[in-house]
Amino acid sequence: MAKRFELINEKLSASANDRAPEELLFTHKRVLYPSSLCSPETFQALDAFQLRADDLLLVAYPKCGTNWTLQILHDMMYSIHGKEPPTFAPILEFGSPDKFETLVVYRNPKDTAVSLFHFYNTMSVLPSYSSWDECFKNFMTGKVIYGSWFEHAVAWNEHIDDENVMVIMFEDMKADLAVAVQKIADFFEINLTKEQIQLITERGHFKAMKERSKETHGILGSHVFRKGDVGDWKNYFSEAQSREMDAKFEECLGGTKLGEIMNYKIHCKS
Repeated sequence: MAKRFELINEKLSASANDRAPEELLFTHKRVLYPSSLCSPETFQALDAFQLRADDLLLVAYPKCGTNWTLQILHDMMYSIHGKEPPTFAPILEFGSPDKFETLVVYRNPKDTAVSLFHFYNTMSVLPSYSSWDECFKNFMTGKVIYGSWFEHAVAWNEHIDDENVMVIMFEDMKADLAVAVQKIADFFEINLTKEQIQLITERGHFKAMKERSKETHGILGSHVFRKGDVGDWKNYFSEAQSREMDAKFEECLGGTKLGEIMNYKIHCKS
């Protein structure tokens, strides 16, 4: 698997090197996307894409634990079948979640913004930021890849009570991964023994996943699994920036069920 990621990275890096900084991104329906990873043709094809009734969806805003959760699901499949899945499932986010079991992973917006800042500055397929202040400004206005974190959260809050949707928090996974693994397995109706849950948990802790990243993601591992610390935002946010995001969160998600699940006051207040 690591070799596959390395070959993809080499191809993408070569493609990015041939483009000017302003050509590394393109806009589709008012949202920025990396041109080396996405294309308008792909999004046009998705308009007619049909999921199967038994497909499972993993939805996550960038840097909210996408690869971490995907690797845990990968380990679940390995525990059941005793062999590597034939393919490493892609993550597609589009349209309505109706009829399909959908796991939505979220992370508090302050740590997400900091992680996205480092991701921009370490991935050759993206234009780098000259400063954290520049990244913060763009994050707050949604001028980052895959659009606004806040708009994304507001949209999924509308589906928070759907029977086929479950939201899990990055911070809760960090606090008690065994409980999170059991909840994911129950939601997807994946029957695992206590021993399998324990093994997946041991292999799935963020630190362990980071150590395994060279095997799973090759040279991309250090970019995909950087730190994963809860509260790292305190090393970057000014008091003014913190207050600005607090106000934005309250405006968008104050009093909502998703906002309550996120425990913003615990994770995002000094």
